Amino acid sequence: MKFTLGSLSAAAFLTLTSVTGAFAGGIAGAPSPFDKGGVRVALISYISAGDFFQSYQAGAEAQAKALGIDLRVFPGRQNAAEQRDQIQQAVNLGVNAIIIDHGQPEALKDVAQQALDAGVKVIAFDVDLDNPRIPQVEQSDHELARAALEQLSADNGKEFSAAYVYVAGFAPLDRRNEVWEKFKADNPGVAEKARFGAVNDTTAASTADQAKAALRANPDISVVFAPYDEFARGVKLAAVDLGIAEKLKIYSADVSTADIQEITEEGSPWQATVATNPAVVGAASVRAAALEIAGSEVPRRILVKPVLLTRKALRDKGVKTVEELSRKIPEFGATDAVLADWIPLAR
Repeated sequence: MKFTLGSLSAAAFLTLTSVTGAFAGGIAGAPSPFDKGGVRVALISYISAGDFFQSYQAGAEAQAKALGIDLRVFPGRQNAAEQRDQIQQAVNLGVNAIIIDHGQPEALKDVAQQALDAGVKVIAFDVDLDNPRIPQVEQSDHELARAALEQLSADNGKEFSAAYVYVAGFAPLDRRNEVWEKFKADNPGVAEKARFGAVNDTTAASTADQAKAALRANPDISVVFAPYDEFARGVKLAAVDLGIAEKLKIYSADVSTADIQEITEEGSPWQATVATNPAVVGAASVRAAALEIAGSEVPRRILVKPVLLTRKALRDKGVKTVEELSRKIPEFGATDAVLADWIPLAR
């Protein structure tokens, strides 16, 4: 029998999806309440499908375990109403903090404020809740897009026909879009011939269908800016199916082991991506929540800097997985964001 969230009580569902920390009895020398343990945090996502989000969750779980946090994970189903309900469920469960991972801001601002009013700390990752009391964890999306477009321009010059993959209403994509619009304004020889995109539980497949139509209608397109790896994966699939992979160059954001395999394979049109390690970002989100719970000062904007990863560099270094990427490109595997002497790092 297939169970849904609605067919289980919230408490029972969360018991099935909780990660209990290694120091549940408390951390010696840590501030209250971490010295005694029993801290509970909810991770509430808008999207759970895709390697990036799974890696983000894994990083959050590892850091929670190191801190002795009971992390309750709510799966994202790309449903704004369900995400609102999950936030309210988490408040009713008496969690110490909630991490909101992506989402639609207008659907979340009021329930996030309700959580704060109930004494629950709130951290947001890549969703701008426009609230001075909520620290925002970001991948430095402007810097990420700029680095991708700098490589794109270095490879292709300043005059070409392009396709652009974008869906409005998601904070990281909106920030990356600002950089794309400025890039076009600064480079009038860049012609955007097609714009498309989808964010759902089959993003890559949906994007591939749209890309096929756009590339057939505009055979002069030679460059695609797809600033989300699921977008890039869909465009690559379309290019291969249409037999034009050798004529197209794709530039993206974010990375996973599956992405690395697709970027480095023989004849791939995927030329570069710019990314932070999603596991590192997930761990930073949990550390920010821990510092908020402990009453420590937390920056309102927590930036994790991205790294440019070209197809050539990945092939030259023999990188095949994200784990190898962290070892062979050390700046990818760590961040100095939201650290404290009493916080043990995820392993």
